Amino acid sequence: MKATLVTKDNHLIWTDVPDPILKEDEVLVEIHCAAINRADLMQREGCYPPPPGCPEWMGLEISGVIVELTEGAKKHSEWKIGDKVCALLGGGGYAEYAAVKYDMLMPIPEGCTMEEAAALPEAFATAYLNLFYEGKLQAGETFLMHAGASGLASVVIPMAKTFGARVITTVLNADVAEKVKHLHADRVIDTSKTPIEEALKEEMDAGHPVDLAIDCLGGDMMGRSLHFLKYGARWIMIATLAGDMTQVDLRNVYVKNVRIIGSTLRSKTPARKAEILQCMVKDIWPKVTEGKIRPTVYKILPITKAEEGHDLLYAGKSVGKVVLRVKAD
Repeated sequence: MKATLVTKDNHLIWTDVPDPILKEDEVLVEIHCAAINRADLMQREGCYPPPPGCPEWMGLEISGVIVELTEGAKKHSEWKIGDKVCALLGGGGYAEYAAVKYDMLMPIPEGCTMEEAAALPEAFATAYLNLFYEGKLQAGETFLMHAGASGLASVVIPMAKTFGARVITTVLNADVAEKVKHLHADRVIDTSKTPIEEALKEEMDAGHPVDLAIDCLGGDMMGRSLHFLKYGARWIMIATLAGDMTQVDLRNVYVKNVRIIGSTLRSKTPARKAEILQCMVKDIWPKVTEGKIRPTVYKILPITKAEEGHDLLYAGKSVGKVVLRVKAD
């Protein structure tokens, strides 16, 4: 089969690789689409290796069709050949086929295209993990999501809104603010015009201090924000795209009983990931089918143009998810 490998000069090439060999409890999925994540960029750069046993090529989320099942997969699941599925992977999605453990598969929600389905597993699982497992989000709370134009934000914002939160998000400029209007955040902060601490103070003075934040930026803005959180607030760090270092008023942290939580989906055990996927199918998939939560697909490219897709994320030009089409329906 073919897959996308990284060359010595850090380019991406669609080339021949060995076919997957199924382990017990695995199924073989013919991949139709794969979505791009920032973790793929980090893996390409050599600083985010896949878990042991995963293929060397990138790709954390796919959609496709089951073409083979082991006896273990048949015994422990109701999957069958021909089922349309999406899957969460440890790696290996930029390819024609993937070997996937049966409990890492989910049915494609009714009404979703293969392109949309490929944008579900990683972003939706990350959103669900951090909103509900780590963040304990409750209806009526105020939630802050940085980087409102990101693929993750395109899922997190409507998910939080659907479950009754007041949502604040940040963007870099007015043009991006316009592009994320369809997500219906209660407030969009243009940080080129309004410093984050000024905006959060306004929210606090209006009776909306932040209860929960998901932060993929970090850097100086993280430390400047912590003063404006509610007592018992949770601040979840999932990445540090704006810098690894910040300055924190520790007294404010303990006085307000603020919890700073580091979280990555990829580091969770397979059993915990499977649990999250099962909960999503139960709690979130009906809302996807109803149209209350949908992935925002910014651009669809052929798999042979994966590097072009990466460039969109590097340049910060994507609003939502970039999806690679491996096989036409």
